[in-house]
This record gives sequence, C-alpha cells and structure tokens, in this order.
Amino acid sequence: MVQHEGIHHVSLIVTDLQRAKAFYEEVLGLKTIERPPFDFPGEWYAVGDTGQQLHLIVHNGETKRTGGIDTRDGHFAIRVRDFDETVDWLRRKGIEHTANRDSVTGFAQIFLLDPDRNVIELNAAKK
Repeated sequence: MVQHEGIHHVSLIVTDLQRAKAFYEEVLGLKTIERPPFDFPGEWYAVGDTGQQLHLIVHNGETKRTGGIDTRDGHFAIRVRDFDETVDWLRRKGIEHTANRDSVTGFAQIFLLDPDRNVIELNAAKK
C-alpha cells in the first residue's frame, strides 16, 4: 500500500517565464525557492509553509486550453486565509475570476487562469 504524506509539488507548463513569474509573485504572492541547475528554464515556489511547492517549467508547446475559466477543467488549488480579501485583491489587479462563496464543496472557491491559461483554484474556509 502507498502511504501518503501529502502533495510535494505541482508542475505547470509556461511559455514565457518572466510573464509567469510576474503573475505568481505579484498576483499570487508566492516566494521563490532554490531550484536545481536544470538544462531548461523554470522557477520553483513555496506554497505556504508546509513544504508544498509549485514548479514552473518553460515549454514552447501550446496549451490545450482555449476557452475561458472552466471550473471542471484540470486545476490545482491553494487555500487562502480570507475569501473577501482575495476577491478584492484580484479585482484590484484586474484578474478575471469566478467566485462562489457558497460552493456545495463546503468551502468558498475562486477560479482564475494564469497567463498560460492554467486553471487555478483559490479556496477559503466558509465563515
């Protein structure tokens, strides 16, 4: 049997590293962490303070996503402390998103796309 300890990292394909870094650092507020000297560009980020990571990998292929935000598409989720504060921040930054305070999941959800159209969920405990 596989004994899980948690998710270590999620990797996403990006086409423009500087544009992606601006989004993940300036919009989502993630902090960079040390990355091994691979022979291809990318960036690693800490997600929270429990050791979980997000890895960006530069790839010149095209993404498969062409439409808008689809909450049932493949995505990863980051838990945020405050739903309203996060929605307000995204609005001030001009980031298109879909927010649902009363999701049937039992927690509030916000969905958005990064510059390469990767779907991201930000969720918060209901108050």
